[in-house]
Amino acid sequence: MKLFAILAPVLVVASLPSCLTAQNKLTAAEMRELAKENDAKQEELINLELETARARQWNNGALFRRIYSEDFVGISPSGQVRDKAGFISSIENSGIRYTSFIASDIHIRLYQDIAVVTCMWSIRGSQGEKEISKQYRVTHVYVYGQRGWQAVSSQETILPG
Repeated sequence: MKLFAILAPVLVVASLPSCLTAQNKLTAAEMRELAKENDAKQEELINLELETARARQWNNGALFRRIYSEDFVGISPSGQVRDKAGFISSIENSGIRYTSFIASDIHIRLYQDIAVVTCMWSIRGSQGEKEISKQYRVTHVYVYGQRGWQAVSSQETILPG
C-alpha cells in the first residue's frame, strides 16, 4: 500500500499529455513574441488609464460608454456601489470643474485576458466656490474580449490629507 502511495503521483505525471509538458518549452522566438504581446497590452492599458483621466477632467462620459462593460460595477471613494449608467451619470453630473486630473504611478498585472491596473489620481479643481485638491488610489479590472479591453470593475479610495 505504501508503494502505491509513492508511485501514484509518478504515474499521474507520467500520464499527462505531451502537450502540457510541451507548453513549458517555449522557443526563444516564442518567448520574444509573448513579451511583445504583453508590452503591447500594457501600453494599451496605460493609454486607457490616461484617457480615463482626460475624460474625467472634462466630465465626459463617452469613453466610459465605450470601455465599460454592461455589467460594470464601480465603488466610489465614499463606498457607493454604482453600475455603468450610475457611474457615467456621476461623472457627467458631478458639478466639479477640474483644472487638472492626472493619472500616475500606473502598475499593471496581466493574467492572460484579465488585467488589474492600479494608479494614483491627483486632482485639482473646484466644486461651486470651494477649491478642491485630492489624491486617490484607484484599481481597475479589465477583461480582454471581442471589443478589446473592457473595464468590469473599479475601486476608488481617497487618500487622507
